[in-house]
Amino acid sequence: MNTVPKKVVVATRGSKLALWQAEHVKSLLEDNYPGLEVELNKIKTSGDKITDVPLAKIGGKGLFVKEIEEALLDGSADLAVHSLKDVPGEVPAGLQFGAFPERGDFADCFLSEMYQDLSELPYDAVVGTSSVRRQSQLKALRPDIEIHNLRGNLDTRIRKLGEGMFDAIIVAAAGLKRLGFGAKYEYRLVPPEFLPGVGQGSLGIEVREDNREILELLSCLDHLPTRYAINTERSFLQRLEGSCQVPIGGKALIRDDNELEFHGLVSDLQGENIISSRGEDLLENSAKLGMRVADDILNRGGREILEEIYKLEQK
Repeated sequence: MNTVPKKVVVATRGSKLALWQAEHVKSLLEDNYPGLEVELNKIKTSGDKITDVPLAKIGGKGLFVKEIEEALLDGSADLAVHSLKDVPGEVPAGLQFGAFPERGDFADCFLSEMYQDLSELPYDAVVGTSSVRRQSQLKALRPDIEIHNLRGNLDTRIRKLGEGMFDAIIVAAAGLKRLGFGAKYEYRLVPPEFLPGVGQGSLGIEVREDNREILELLSCLDHLPTRYAINTERSFLQRLEGSCQVPIGGKALIRDDNELEFHGLVSDLQGENIISSRGEDLLENSAKLGMRVADDILNRGGREILEEIYKLEQK
């Protein structure tokens, strides 16, 4: 690029995990541009303020990004670092993703102080999670267990497990690795038996569309294989017009350097009706692949599942 700005401001949430992620991007920028000053603007979002109500009942994951995106739009921040799984399918007009750094661990992780994995849980065991996607897949695998809402930052969830409030909890593996957290027993839940959230394990760096200087600055952080995978997954989510109120999962995998394989699912809230599909295509058709798998799910009953869940929300 012709000129490098003297300073950039990064908007981020204030949780330990969000700050780790923002500091990671900060260090990447400083390594690539010696002398660049990177300042973190810590923003408390609506999702951080309301921790005692399930996300699906208060507006979904968009509550973790709304105020941060407002900071981008009003110019008080140059870029924002998100856990991509927390970003709704559609971003506000005037914003875009400028870079996707290399993806971390995409999986969900079973944590327990007493049981080695999901199969070892006793009848009526209590498992904590706030995600309707995780809840529905857990119910499909173990309809006998009790699932209780578990909100709060990752360190809060780990603490509650340690205090014996849950027999097990399900969280994103990437956060555990980034912060060095864990439990006595850990077990990764992976496809095809358990699909992660769209974008899980990935960071998305969001910017204003008209900020060409920052977009050019971020080009060195963009990991092309991650971008192709995320393009597939988010196209799938957008086609379904999905939100965190609906159990939607999806994971794209790059094979043979030039091909993508994608698994997606939609489930009812009880985990009794799960419709899944998979497809393959070339990297250049990543968006089309996500939409094609979404259309297959919609045509095989997914549309009715989505309509039923949205009707329940309106009551």
